[in-house]
Amino acid sequence: MDFNLSEERRMLRDMLQRLLSERYSHDARRKLLASGAAYDTEILSELADLGILGAMFSEADNGFGGTGFDIAVVFEELGRSGVIEPVLAVAVLGGALIAQLGTDTQRHLIDQIISGQTVIALAHSEPGARYDIGDVSSLAVAEGDDIVINGAKTHVINGAQADHLIVSARMDTEIVLFLVSKDTRGLSIVNHANVDGTSGARLQMTDLRVSKAQQLGGHGTAITALNATMARAILAVSAEALGAMEAAKDLTVTYLKERRQFGMPIGKFQVLQHRMADVLIEIEQARSAVINLAGHLDAEPKLRDLHVSATKNLIGRVGALVAEEAIQLHGGIGMTDEYALSHFARRLTMIDHMFGDVDYHIERFIQLSSA
Repeated sequence: MDFNLSEERRMLRDMLQRLLSERYSHDARRKLLASGAAYDTEILSELADLGILGAMFSEADNGFGGTGFDIAVVFEELGRSGVIEPVLAVAVLGGALIAQLGTDTQRHLIDQIISGQTVIALAHSEPGARYDIGDVSSLAVAEGDDIVINGAKTHVINGAQADHLIVSARMDTEIVLFLVSKDTRGLSIVNHANVDGTSGARLQMTDLRVSKAQQLGGHGTAITALNATMARAILAVSAEALGAMEAAKDLTVTYLKERRQFGMPIGKFQVLQHRMADVLIEIEQARSAVINLAGHLDAEPKLRDLHVSATKNLIGRVGALVAEEAIQLHGGIGMTDEYALSHFARRLTMIDHMFGDVDYHIERFIQLSSA
């Protein structure tokens, strides 16, 4: 199997690298977050203009990619630069569900997503729930021609910045999804900053009234669509973690070459060389796992989910090792907010807890293997 990127994907990667090298920096991100903004809308617009958001969708959805390798290429570069713009929430989570389940009326939002004109967030996880897709206690009850939803959602990625939200709820014995405008009566949204600087939100739904036309998909389709979407999201954050690991490694290698002790760069010390060699090997293992998952993203569900859990578990373990080694080899400066390494370490920690941590996915892998 040839793992080299196609010419189109190399061009996509190179364009993204040029944009981020010119427009993105750790200092600019710190100033942006200090101002109270969740992300730079101009950066998101430029990503859309370059076709980065369109690369997350298939040609049938007016995009020009949508495969596992397209997702991996884009998110590795986003992770390498520490991007906090809502590409994951918009193009991978919300956009994927509309592409799978949306009616013709709802699917017009895909063009707005690709052009960067609208933000859509998925509100699925709940307080007290673990990582299982089916762990939903919010209730949807039919009342005449409407449906009334009550419940709470937590850790909604870019939920406070979203124009529309895809809300999950349990209706009778099934989980169903609804496309809801942010200003719908009965919906309250509280923004909060995550440890890595990204934006999250808590949603409270109190007698939230929606029409039946706002439901995404028919009965029995939500779980399948959510599983497929979560597989894409885990590939995305795994590739992003890979990029963050590469950035942390490069910062550490540069520091070891520049920091001098006993009249020589500390990178000359053999024990530090051995530790960096271990880091390099682990990152290459992580890269192989991301490639493997990208190649199996469209496989039958059980095989796909086996690779999803294997990859997420490995990424979590390697990410923790890389962050710890990079900080220890830097010393105190590695923990300071002014230094870029601290952002990558926090992002790697955050990614481990998104969509299932290492413990959850090793348990899930065992269950899938024995089923």
